[in-house]
Amino acid sequence: MSKQTVISARIDSDTSAKLDAIANRADRSRAWLVAHAVQEFIERDEELMAFLKPGLDDIAAGRIVTQEAMEAKFAKLRQDFRKQSSKAAA
Repeated sequence: MSKQTVISARIDSDTSAKLDAIANRADRSRAWLVAHAVQEFIERDEELMAFLKPGLDDIAAGRIVTQEAMEAKFAKLRQDFRKQSSKAAA
């Protein structure tokens, strides 16, 4: 087991009451619940950052497409599709 560190946080009384209710229902301590909530938050954040990293790397390397360029590309695709559809119908 890794070494543990104590942290503290201020929460409002409503949140504290809800945390106590969950702790009682789960037969766990508030500290246990908070520790697991923090761990889950960290895991989700790490997953998000892993998902975003390729895009952030592309941005940092200048590999981007502007909104205007994407709109122009899709407008051209729509136009080409309509032309093909009208030719097929004729």
